[in-house]
Amino acid sequence: MESAPVITRRRSVRQFVPPQHGAWAMLLLPYVIGVIAAGFRRPDLPLLGAWLAGYLLSYYAFQAIKSRRPRRYVRQLQLYGLSTLLLATPVVVARPAVLLYAPAFAVLVAVNAWYAHRRRERAFLNDLAAVTQSCLMVFVVATVAGAPPSTVLTPFTLVLLYLTGTILYVKTMIRERDSQSYRTASAIYHAAALAAVVTQGPLPTAVFTLLLARAWLLPGRSLTPKQVGLLEIAASTLVLLATVT
Repeated sequence: MESAPVITRRRSVRQFVPPQHGAWAMLLLPYVIGVIAAGFRRPDLPLLGAWLAGYLLSYYAFQAIKSRRPRRYVRQLQLYGLSTLLLATPVVVARPAVLLYAPAFAVLVAVNAWYAHRRRERAFLNDLAAVTQSCLMVFVVATVAGAPPSTVLTPFTLVLLYLTGTILYVKTMIRERDSQSYRTASAIYHAAALAAVVTQGPLPTAVFTLLLARAWLLPGRSLTPKQVGLLEIAASTLVLLATVT
């Protein structure tokens, strides 16, 4: 049997780490694509830390809004708020131009906050706002590298198409598994996404063909959330390869 201190430690850790395992891939994929496409610079390291800390800050801020009990999350908000500030400062000092993206992030975060207040975090538009925030990181990394946004427009478009499709696909596998309208919307979207990338070369075309097959064939099958997640890790890897080659 596990000792009480170990159990207590695990519970303490869970208070500061959200149970949103799929969010990490959504956060890291655009960042990695941006670094590979635009080139690595030293500020990219604190940028990654600020990006992850900012996500954790927003998660607990939305929990505070949703629960109407902000005092319950004071420790998390203080920890991740300070971490975000400390890590973001050297990035802003090195590349003040990253602040140009602040208004876009502010609008998207406001959308998430509104849905949290309404307790409708699973709404499609709320998920789309979160995905758009993540994909904007491609442009932020390019700005840190001193590259114009046009140099990463194609990687941004590909990862946005993929992650938007993932919203629909995952809903058909878990929360909306019995919804024929969601299945139809997911299949139509993935077909449109494939049509949009055929001019980008054979590898993106092949990857988005597989994504369309996934959206068409897998809904209705008895896959566990863990299996769905593992398949998305594989899909994210393929999208990464297709985007940066």
